[in-house]
Amino acid sequence: MKGVIFNLLEDVVSEEHGDDVWDDLLDAAGLEGTYTSLGNYPDTDLHALLEAVGTKTGDSPDDILRWFGRRAIPKLSTVYPNFFEGHDLRGFLLTLNDIIHAEVVKLYPGADVPIFDYIDGPGRTLAIEYRSQRQLCPLAEGFILGASDHFREPVSIQQSTCMRDGADRCTIECTFGAG
Repeated sequence: MKGVIFNLLEDVVSEEHGDDVWDDLLDAAGLEGTYTSLGNYPDTDLHALLEAVGTKTGDSPDDILRWFGRRAIPKLSTVYPNFFEGHDLRGFLLTLNDIIHAEVVKLYPGADVPIFDYIDGPGRTLAIEYRSQRQLCPLAEGFILGASDHFREPVSIQQSTCMRDGADRCTIECTFGAG
C-alpha cells in the first residue's frame, strides 16, 4: 500500500484527535510510522492501525475506514483540486478509473488501485462495482460520502454485494439527492 494513504490517515487522526493520539496509535500497533508518500508498505500496517483505533474508540475497522475516507476527501480536494473541478458528485464518481486512478498511478508508480464499473439505475441511482484484492469497500464508501459532503449533494449508499462475503465484486448502490 502506498504511503500516501498512511499520510492521509495521520493527517486526519492528528487533526481530529492531536499528534499525540497518532503517536499512541503507532505504539499500540507496534509500528514506527515513518511513511513516505511514494513508499510501499504492507497492508498489515493499515490493519494494525485500524485495530489500534478500534481499541481506543470502540469502533469497528469498517466504521473507521468509512470515517477515514469521508475525512480524507477535503484534504484530497485541497491537494488535487483539478480532480474535483467541473464535476457534480455523479460526474466525479464516474472519473475514478479514467482520470483519478490514472493520475494516481502516474504520481505513485506501482500503486495498486481498485477498479470500478458503473451501472446506471432507474431515476437518480448509480451502482458502483468495486474490485480490489484489498477489499477495502468501506473506505470506498467513506470516499463517496466525503465527495457528497464536498459537492454538497446528498447521497445514500447501500452495499448489496460484498467480496468479503464471497462475491467477485462489491456493489455500492448510490441514490443521489437522498439524505
